[in-house]
Amino acid sequence: MPAAVLVFAWSTSLAPAKDAAAAPRNLTQLVAEARLIVVAKVIRVTDGINAQGLPYTEVTLDVAECPKGGLAAGERPSFRQYGLVAPRKLSNGRMLNTVSPEEFPRWQEGEQVVAFLVAPARRTGLQTTVGLGQGKFSLLDGRVVNGLGNRGLFIGVRVADGLLDARERAMLDSRGPVDAATFVGLVERAVRGDWIATGQLR
Repeated sequence: MPAAVLVFAWSTSLAPAKDAAAAPRNLTQLVAEARLIVVAKVIRVTDGINAQGLPYTEVTLDVAECPKGGLAAGERPSFRQYGLVAPRKLSNGRMLNTVSPEEFPRWQEGEQVVAFLVAPARRTGLQTTVGLGQGKFSLLDGRVVNGLGNRGLFIGVRVADGLLDARERAMLDSRGPVDAATFVGLVERAVRGDWIATGQLR
């Protein structure tokens, strides 16, 4: 099957899954659904077409911290997200315009991020962040914000009494960018203490 036809067919089947993936997620859901959570620098962004004929963007990270997933500082994992960085010309002269859909996160070499990554898809190996743009946080000037401006991030989040300090309580009541150290620290403690499984984070 020609690459362009395969891409069109797969893109059509992607639509319902994409809608589900983009459903609103709060912090509890981001932590629960992530296979891997890292604080990292994006060191390489490339794109291509895999053996199945699917376009991808490949992102390589330099890990600084890993609240969930067991990676060590200094490790450099890569993952492939659906869609190209930019349109490209195929060997038959046609243009392949299948860039990553608008809802998907964009990655730039040199940026600092906090990424909540889902497990790779079983059939394709493709991977992205929980809730698409909701699970990729840009880290700048000591603050983090996701692709939705943190909208809805703390709605409905409930933490057991006595677990939060004053900064964390203030953060859960805030909107917009939040302090990176407070945010990452809370995520680390929630994962380490298994707060979701024990009902302490809901």
